Amino acid sequence: MPEIPVSSLDPRVQKQIENSQIALQRGNLDYVLDVTTQVLKAAPGCLPVRRLQRVAQLRQLGSKNKLFAKAFGSVTQAGFLFGGKKDPSKSLENAEKMLASDPTSVPALKLLAEAAQGLDMPETVAFAWEAIHELHPTDREALLNFGEACLLAKRPKEALRAADELLKLKPQDGDALALMRKAAIAQTTTAGNWEDKGSFRDKLRDEAASTMLEQSAKIVTSEEMTQKLIDEALVRIQSQPENLNHYRSVVDGYKKLNKLEEALEYVRKARALPAGAGDTSLGKQESDLKTAIVERRIKELSGRAEAAPGDATLAAELTKAKKDFADIQLSEAKDYAERYPNDYGARFALGNLYLEAGDHQNAIANFQQAQKNPKVRVAAITGMGKALKARKMFDLAVAQLKTAKSELETMDDLKKDVIYQLAECYEAMGKKEEAITEYKILYSDDIGYRDVADKINAFYTS
Repeated sequence: MPEIPVSSLDPRVQKQIENSQIALQRGNLDYVLDVTTQVLKAAPGCLPVRRLQRVAQLRQLGSKNKLFAKAFGSVTQAGFLFGGKKDPSKSLENAEKMLASDPTSVPALKLLAEAAQGLDMPETVAFAWEAIHELHPTDREALLNFGEACLLAKRPKEALRAADELLKLKPQDGDALALMRKAAIAQTTTAGNWEDKGSFRDKLRDEAASTMLEQSAKIVTSEEMTQKLIDEALVRIQSQPENLNHYRSVVDGYKKLNKLEEALEYVRKARALPAGAGDTSLGKQESDLKTAIVERRIKELSGRAEAAPGDATLAAELTKAKKDFADIQLSEAKDYAERYPNDYGARFALGNLYLEAGDHQNAIANFQQAQKNPKVRVAAITGMGKALKARKMFDLAVAQLKTAKSELETMDDLKKDVIYQLAECYEAMGKKEEAITEYKILYSDDIGYRDVADKINAFYTS
């Protein structure tokens, strides 16, 4: 499957992409995502469009309900990860669906890289590994794979930079040194080389189009442009005070400038309008902004507390901020579950929050309801087992955890946690043989998991 430039697309599609750039600057993310998704269905190898889509996805992530996104997490994506791996086209489709749900998903980005490799799209492979590297800058695997992908994509300069970053992490990294040698040779042999096909003028036009899109997709508009868009929207509010779209533009602008308090002010103004009173998306935005403000406060206080470890006043403020954060999350989750009592995914999220808050009775009640949702059934059974274990109802916890263990086929982090919890229950019940049997399963698969190695060594020593 060839990777193609923007200029090779239908002129009408090119116009839509240009409009998407403008929409991105104005915060109309739905339009950008709709256009880029449709273009990529027909031309999955058009990387500038994929870059544009990713920026819109990352921005939209900030406006989603993070609480429920986190609750579903890997559970909702599990089906995509195991489907279509032998068919690169199907894998690409699955990766795109996963990234539409969570653009920060590393498994989804790895699946995208794998699919792109199978479809002979080296630039897209490099793009996927670069995205992982941006999420986890010190991850050696991501950086090394990004560098190797850049070589295959004939981008030796970037491969050299990747090798340099690797050597900063580990000065005598053999793989990094090998990458640097290969990249240096590639840079020498390909310097100034333009592909033969197509006219010089066409190549310039393609490069200009790609550069324009990538620049708009790399980082958002400048602060001056963002402020200008806010000012324009504020003027429009004066002339059309009932139009929610103008308020949304102001909110999006303030969020980009990280002026969260101002953004929250205009969300509340929008919700006070008749048209905004029942708008659930505005309700989500208010909730997310309140959460983000408290999170920022926690981060600020944490930094100050680290710098002044003996300051009791700072420590108390940090404790209060963390409690405020937990209270907001729990309150929002309870309100949502009350409005939508048959949303069993929301019940799962609420159960997790009750579990974290130490309210095990309410956690159990919500995990029981959440089991009606097939997507979170096993995770809810696991949560219920943990809540019963916390209440020292070990025999009941064992029953739940054994069920979860039997239904999990892959030895992933969730199954390891289930087995560990089960072993701890057996220990608490005085059933040492049953406990060590479970610990042995973990030891055989992952010797470094938690303190399993210590437990096994102690068992054989005794």
